[in-house]
Amino acid sequence: MKRSQLTTGVLTLLIATMIILPDNLNAQEESSSPFSVGGDLVSSYLWRGTKFGTGPAIQPYVELGLGNFSIGGWGSYCFTTNEAAEADLYFSYGFDFGLSIGMTDYYFPGSDYFDYSTETGSHAFEINLGYETGGLALGANYFVNEAGGAGTMGGDMYFEAAYSFDSFGFVLGAGNGWHTMEADPDESDFNVCNIGVTATKEIKVTDSFSIPVNGALILNPDTRQFHVVVGISF
Repeated sequence: MKRSQLTTGVLTLLIATMIILPDNLNAQEESSSPFSVGGDLVSSYLWRGTKFGTGPAIQPYVELGLGNFSIGGWGSYCFTTNEAAEADLYFSYGFDFGLSIGMTDYYFPGSDYFDYSTETGSHAFEINLGYETGGLALGANYFVNEAGGAGTMGGDMYFEAAYSFDSFGFVLGAGNGWHTMEADPDESDFNVCNIGVTATKEIKVTDSFSIPVNGALILNPDTRQFHVVVGISF
C-alpha cells in the first residue's frame, strides 16, 4: 500500500463528508427512516485475522431495521485493483437479553451470482450466533454449505471473544476451513487465527461534527502474519 494513495483517498472522503453529512444527519432525524446507509474507509481489509487485497478499501452498507430484526447488504472494494471484491447479504434478530442469531450470504463479484452448485458455487452461507453483555461479546459462526467457487468446504467454523472498554478493546478468534491454512486439504485444522488490540476515537471537526476513527493491531498465529489497520466511519 502506498501512503500517498491512502492519504489522497482519506482527504477526499473527509472533505465530502464534512460538506454532506451534517445536513443528512438532520434529515435522517426528521424522517426517522428504518433504513440506514453508511460505510467505512479502511487502510486494509482485515477479516478474522486475514488480509484480503492490497491497498485501501471502501466498505459500504445498506440496512433495514424493523424492531429487533435487521436485513441488509455489506461490501468491500479495493481502491487500487478489482481484487478481493465482496458483496454480502445478511439478516439477524436480536433478543432483548443480548442474544442474536442470523445468517450471512458471502458472494465475490466476478463469479456467477446464480451458481449455487457444490463444485463451482459462488455463495457461502454462514449461520451467525452472538451474545453481548456489558463490554463482553461472544460469537460462533458455522458454514452450512460446500461451494467450490467461494472456497468453503462446509462445516467451517469460527469462534470469537472480545471485550471492549471505553476507547480500546481486545479480541481473540479461532477457526478452521476458510480461516486457517490447511496442511492437508482433506483435514480441517482448528487454530487461533486472530489476536487483536482495537482502539477508537473521534476527530472533532466542528463543535457539532466529529469523525469516528478506529484502528487495530492484529496478529495471526496460524499464518504468522502481523497487521496494522486504521479506518474511518461515515
